[in-house]
Amino acid sequence: MNYVKLGRTGLDVSRLCLGCMTYAAGPGGSHKWLLNEAAGRPFIRHALEQGINFFDTANAYSGGASEEVLGRALKDFARRDEVVILTKVYNRMRPGPNGAGLSRKAIMTEIDASLKRLGTDHVDVYMIHRWDYETPIEETLEALHDVVKAGKARYLGASSMFAWQLCKALYTADLHGWTRFTVMQNHLNLLYREEEREMMGLCKAEGVAVVPWSPLARGRLTRPWNAEVDSARAGNDAYTTHLYAKTEEADKRVVDRLIEVSAARGAPPAEVALAWLLQKSPVAAPVIGATKLAQIDQAVAALDVTLSPAEIAALEEPYQPHAVIGFS
Repeated sequence: MNYVKLGRTGLDVSRLCLGCMTYAAGPGGSHKWLLNEAAGRPFIRHALEQGINFFDTANAYSGGASEEVLGRALKDFARRDEVVILTKVYNRMRPGPNGAGLSRKAIMTEIDASLKRLGTDHVDVYMIHRWDYETPIEETLEALHDVVKAGKARYLGASSMFAWQLCKALYTADLHGWTRFTVMQNHLNLLYREEEREMMGLCKAEGVAVVPWSPLARGRLTRPWNAEVDSARAGNDAYTTHLYAKTEEADKRVVDRLIEVSAARGAPPAEVALAWLLQKSPVAAPVIGATKLAQIDQAVAALDVTLSPAEIAALEEPYQPHAVIGFS
């Protein structure tokens, strides 16, 4: 396993981050492809055995069940000071007022609830899951700064927003002397590259690490376009349709090119697609999902794949501009 600094921090993270939305303790999630705790624990253990020390979850994943599973597994399989836990806040956790969003009240309530579920006294990265248009960013940033100063989080991050919003958050934090975001978790893969227009350049200039979600486009970059779906998630993930249904013709050309480049190299398309992403600056650690243990091994194998400039150019050539999506 390779390790890198997380942006302009001294924190070392593995070049792959295991996304734990898939692993839930019980009822609470609407996704048909979720694995229960007994089925999910081996994935967390296997990731640790492969050298992955970076784990992603969120308070809203299965109503907090993902945090519970991850916390119990890490307590059993790892030392707390050797792993990096990232969790998120913003999405609705309960009905009624103040059950969602990034107000001071919501943040202070949700960090304590997340810590309780995770079974730890701090998280390493506390991330806003989306931009809250109904709460002043000053209120959100000051509350997050207080979370850090209270020792409940070590670093802060943000996910899926416009570049102007991240820029505003960074300069506002600097203006007040508050803790700034050091991580951006955005939607980036061979099928969706709109983040390259503004966000990637901003993150590189500001020393913000990028940890992309859906690096394999929810399985679409792992197989030929018309290949039979061979996983429960690929066949039952409604969000895949939301993200990619309107761009299928353009996306098919990218997948066809990926298959060509992969065949010429003699490597699985998932390895090549991940290798492309890993060579993008300032990507630190793509957030990989796994419903089969072999998917973790394949992601690790991608770390040893170095694409040539010609291969990168070939992979990127068919891409067509997409509408901005994934911010909500």
